Order: sequence, then C-alpha cells, then structure tokens
Amino acid sequence: MLGALRSRLGVRLVIANGENVAGGLGITKPTAIAILDTGVDVITLGNHSFSKKDMLGYIESEPRILRPANYPPGVPGRGWGVFETSSGDRVAVANLAGRTFMAPLDCPFRAADAILSEIGGDPNVLVVDMHAEATSEKVAMGWCLDGRASAVIGTHTHVQTSDERVLPGGTAYITDAGMTGVHDSVLGLDKNVVIGRFLTQVSGKFALAEGPATLQGVVIELDSETGRAASIERVSVGEGEL
Repeated sequence: MLGALRSRLGVRLVIANGENVAGGLGITKPTAIAILDTGVDVITLGNHSFSKKDMLGYIESEPRILRPANYPPGVPGRGWGVFETSSGDRVAVANLAGRTFMAPLDCPFRAADAILSEIGGDPNVLVVDMHAEATSEKVAMGWCLDGRASAVIGTHTHVQTSDERVLPGGTAYITDAGMTGVHDSVLGLDKNVVIGRFLTQVSGKFALAEGPATLQGVVIELDSETGRAASIERVSVGEGEL
C-alpha cells in the first residue's frame, strides 16, 4: 500500500511514527526492520520508545529511528537527524514528546529551541513529530515553531484530526496525523475486548484487532530553499482503494 501511495502522490520522504507496532505497545528490532522495508525513510517514536528492551541497543545502531529529543541526557538514541530525500534534498526530522498527562520528561519547547540552534539553518527544512496527549500542548508547539519549523505533526492519540493548515509563518500543522491499522477497532485493539474493559473496569490483556486496514497520515509540500510549507493534505486510504 505505501509503495503505491508514494508513487501516486510523488512523495520523496516518508516519516512514520512506529511506537506501537510491537503488539500495540512499543517497537522491537524486527518490527522496526519490517517498517523500514516497506519504504519508510524515518521512524519516530514516543512515550513507549523503550517498552521493548531490545531497542536500548538497536536504536544506537540505526540512525533512521528517532526517539523524543527531550528524554533526559544519557538515554540511548538520538532525538533528531538529517535525512536525504529521493531527489537529493536534505531534511531535518525531530521527535518531541509532550508532558501533559504523560511522563515528566524535559521541556519539549526548550528542546525544540536547542535543536533549531544546533541545525543553524542547514538544512532549511525541519519536520517535527510532536508526540503528545493534550491537544493544547500540540497546538502550542505549532504556534511556538511557526516560521521556524517547516511542519509540526501531532501524533499519539491515533485519531486523525481535521485541523490541518499552514500557519501564517509557513509551518504546516495538524494535531494528529491519525493511525495506520485495522479500521474497525479501538485504536488498533479488538473493540469487544476494549468495550468489556470499560464495562467491567477489570484489567485484562488487550488483543489486537483483525480485519481490513487503513493507512492515515498527511502529505506536505515544502520549499527546500525557504523551508516554508506550501500545503498540507490529510490522507486516509483503505485496503483496495489505490
């Protein structure tokens, strides 16, 4: 599906948040390799970056995987990197995690400032994955980086929002890019198991849903010279629709 969509839309760099691909919680080396093998260029993570312990070592050796830059100093991996598109343009990608209703990491806003200082305008294009629970925190990050980042894309809540826009300073923004997974589910989990848990308030093991999948995300057109976004468009494609 990704290959056909990439070809149809002329996409030159694919970024995917992969923090829940290992059975719905975290990411492992095999699942990371599987994502990269589909044609994804960069994997960003989030608050479950290290839920699977094999990532502690693997993330050090795979520069295409990013974890939130506002993890405390000394945590394995990297929070941002510079990647080359299929047309040879250089794009900086950064991963940040929110703190509202989530783990008390370092300040993502100050981390963003530090990343911009390190990049120093080379390259001009910076795409930020803001992985956060609170919509207010993601919206605030969009405005904080307007005119300084090319795009701020929210992830974590797995429900695609309809507030995509290019902010006045030229930064593409959306509160949540959505989810790639089984369409008839509760955030990728078996809906009946989740309903039962809400009804009984008894914890139990979640089960992954089965059935036709939907691929969701956004396509952003960026100017590599100015770093400004020209457009942002939501994508939601079901199996067999390409």
